[in-house]
Amino acid sequence: MGFFKRLWGYIKALFRSKAEGMMDPEIEIEQAITEARKRDQELRTQAARVVAHRTQLESQIERAAEQAGEAREMAKQALLKGQQASAAGDAAGADKWTKTAQGVAMRLQASENNLTSLKGQYETASTQAEAAKTAVQQNAMRLQELAAKRMELLGSLQQAKMQESVNKAMESMSATFDDEAVSLDKVEDKIEARRAEAMARAELREVTPEGAEMELRETISVAQADAKLEELKKELGIAG
Repeated sequence: MGFFKRLWGYIKALFRSKAEGMMDPEIEIEQAITEARKRDQELRTQAARVVAHRTQLESQIERAAEQAGEAREMAKQALLKGQQASAAGDAAGADKWTKTAQGVAMRLQASENNLTSLKGQYETASTQAEAAKTAVQQNAMRLQELAAKRMELLGSLQQAKMQESVNKAMESMSATFDDEAVSLDKVEDKIEARRAEAMARAELREVTPEGAEMELRETISVAQADAKLEELKKELGIAG
């Protein structure tokens, strides 16, 4: 069982390595920046919710404080009226306002408890909101760094592509030069072969009767030419 598990892990790693090797670097760069932007947007959305919760608590605290203040004033008024009724000997009125004051006091207590709870939540929400804003700020900086890195990598990639193109051109030129050199070598070999054949034919002609006869005719022609030159010199009075 352990062997097959290791074998499957090896196969997955091999496939992942092959797949990564086949991917276009430019596509990988664009995928990375797209994913980073997506995560940044998600982070901003979550941070906005946290900050919005703090804002909502601010409104709730404001309303709770108003309700508590209103209940406090009503409780005071009820107590004053109860005191006035008691001073006037109005037992029923005193009892009514005393009970009213008690009911308002209960509402005041609930409002104050709610206000205290909201303030505690607000402190936590404020801390979370600041942390969310810091996270958004830091992630925005990382995104800018990644964007700058993207430009740098794309520039390097374009330079690499240009160099590869130049290398291919140089390799093609080198191959062409080599082919031409081979072709010229063949031509030179043909010329040498023809010259050698011509010299061989001339050498063979010299050892044949036809060749000897031609050489003799050349000798006679030269002697006749020399005699003619001597004759012309005598006519001109030029010493031999």
